[in-house]
Parts: sequence; C-alpha cells; structure tokens
Amino acid sequence: MTYPTLMAHLDVGSSNDGVLRVVASLAARFKAKVIGIAVCQPMLIMYSDGYTAGDMVQTELAELVKETTEAEASFRTALQGKVAALEWRSVIANEQLADYVARQARAADLVITGPDQGWSAFDATKRVVVNNLVLKAGRPVIIVPPDADGLNLDSVFVAWKDTREARRAIVDALPMLKEAGRVLVVEITAAADVEAGRKRLADVAAWLDRHGVASECSVAASMGDDAAQLGAIARDKRAALIVAGAFGHDRLREWVLGGVTRDLLVHPSRCSFVSY
Repeated sequence: MTYPTLMAHLDVGSSNDGVLRVVASLAARFKAKVIGIAVCQPMLIMYSDGYTAGDMVQTELAELVKETTEAEASFRTALQGKVAALEWRSVIANEQLADYVARQARAADLVITGPDQGWSAFDATKRVVVNNLVLKAGRPVIIVPPDADGLNLDSVFVAWKDTREARRAIVDALPMLKEAGRVLVVEITAAADVEAGRKRLADVAAWLDRHGVASECSVAASMGDDAAQLGAIARDKRAALIVAGAFGHDRLREWVLGGVTRDLLVHPSRCSFVSY
C-alpha cells in the first residue's frame, strides 16, 4: 500500500504555504504524482428591484479568475522540479465547493487541505467547508496547520476508538505508519472500561505487527474532555501527525461532528490524518 497520487486542495485568495510544504514532503516520500485543485463560487449581488448588477458580477468573476490563476502559480512554483508529475484542476462552480472537491478525489489516494478557521459567511464562495469534504470524499484527508513546515513522521499518534471510523482510518493510514519512526496508539475510555480497552489495543497492536508496524499502545481513563486529553498526550509524545476516524452524521442537511473530530478540523496544532 502507498499513495501514488496526492490531491492538494488550495484555498483561493489566501496563503497555502503550509499545505504546499506538506505536499512536497509527502510527494518526495511516496514518489507521488500531485494534482492541485482550487474551486470558488461567484457571489450574486442582488438589489431591491430583483436584478443583479452585471458589471459587478463581471468584476467579481475577473477577480476570481485572477485569484485562481495565482493559486495555480503558487502550486507550480512550490512543487515544480520536486515532483515527477503535476496536474492542475480548477473551476468557478455553481455548487457547494466541498462537493466538487469530493468528486475530484476519485483521482487521488489522499487529499491534503487546510483547516476551517472561523471565516465569515462571505468566505463561503472561496473556502471549502472541510468537515463536509472529509465526510463526503471517500478518501482520507490530511488537515494541515497554516504554519506547518513539511511533515515529520518520527512520531505518529493514533487516536483509537473501537468504531468503524477508527478501523477505517488505521487501514487508510498504513503507508504513513510503515514510514513512521514511532507509532503510538492511545484509547481514552471510561475508568470502568480501561481493562477491556487494553484487550482491544492488544488486538490492534497484533494487527499492526502483522503489517510490519511496531507500535506502543496505552489506555487512559477519560478526564472529561477527550479532545484536550488526546492533544496533551500527543504534545507529550511530540507527535507530528494524529490519525483518527472522523465521527459525524447528516442531520437537517448539516454535518454534526464529535468533539475530537471538530478540534482536529478546526483548530489543528499538528497535521491530522482523518478518515470517514
């Protein structure tokens, strides 16, 4: 297993330096082709008489084309000569941006993008809602902090929970785990469940070992805020990458996420590898 094709999603109109640095390091490690992708949407400007100002629409479209062209230029500048094969895809769409990127993910093994960062409703024309992308892509997604300087795999942290999503994530992450210098698997559970958790992680460790991955496994009793507790353990172990299942469901057409997933997508302090 490996990742022969990476998809680098770039936000339009903002810096993507962290994403591009991580993509460059992953492409070199896995000798991968990289597909760059950017998508944006025109914002309709309506007046009380019900008409859209045509000249303002044209001005906006010209600006979106300019910003998309700049995103492509930054993509090629960052990766040209470092990656064997590059491809660029972009569109000004009349649909949810995450839907477009999710469909294009059919061409890739792994999607790399930046986090959701508290932008305003006006940014919805240029920013993919990352939680929607994660839950729709059918591919694992790496969420990259803006200041990321490549991806160090000396220590990889697996946030385990005995669920379909976590089992899916650890399979999707196997190429990363095989490259890691150290793999730590941690489960946070109720105090009464700690002994059962140790038995679960013994199975996980044995499965990883059969795939050639040595791991260190531990179970910790929940202290109330599992996301904060996992983050503290990851910091203590100096993990540069967290692997986790994305927990969410569609309710009234909005993606509702668990607390750990939300923290990984919105406020990542390190790269997060998530799968759904």
